[in-house]
Amino acid sequence: MAMKYFEQATKMPLPSMGREGSNAFLDDLVASTDQDKMIVSGFFRMEKSDKPLEYYYHYHEMKIIVEGEMIISDEAGNVAHAKVGDVFYFEQGSTITFQSPSYGLGFFCGQRIEGDA
Repeated sequence: MAMKYFEQATKMPLPSMGREGSNAFLDDLVASTDQDKMIVSGFFRMEKSDKPLEYYYHYHEMKIIVEGEMIISDEAGNVAHAKVGDVFYFEQGSTITFQSPSYGLGFFCGQRIEGDA
């Protein structure tokens, strides 16, 4: 089985998540082929917006900030000013809010099927 290589993947254009008032963009880059333990990875970008993005996780996900910065909070009131190199784990059932004073780019890996974000 050959590896997959995505040159300059952080520069790929991301489609809008379609949330009114929120400048949030996401695209799946690659997914496993194991139907029993499916994982998907890709990029999420948050730009300065009128409204933050509130997102319900129906799956487990890990995210690392690779560019810029984000303000990430959860329903328990925890808030992090996320910068490059910071890693997050979002447990299934969590509601997480994303915003950015400018923009931020995160790489994610989630336990879900491709296109089900």
